[in-house]
Amino acid sequence: MNAKLALSSLVLAASFAGNAFAEGPIYGNDVFTGSKSVAQVRAELDAYKKAGVNPWSTSYNPLKGFQSATTREAVTADYLAARNEVRALSGEDSGSSYLAQHRAIGVSSTLAGTPANAQ
Repeated sequence: MNAKLALSSLVLAASFAGNAFAEGPIYGNDVFTGSKSVAQVRAELDAYKKAGVNPWSTSYNPLKGFQSATTREAVTADYLAARNEVRALSGEDSGSSYLAQHRAIGVSSTLAGTPANAQ
């Protein structure tokens, strides 16, 4: 019994005794040529630092200084005017019946694969 245990321990230890080779980095032959000079990149970096705004910050608020040119009443009127059209276009048939009823005059009937001069 001890001989079998010793032999299996020896075989197990021998199986883990090999060397492990990690794969090295893969080097490509891609040559990068920048489209901007070092001075241009530094100028952009200086402008970014001067602006004092970090869009990657967790406290970044792009709408902090936003001022709308449209009044609340105008936005409400636009919403009410477009409400039925939006409801029809987002309905069960994806607006196909609404579009069939409100087809604009002069819509082209050119289909994919139709030659340009076949109209």
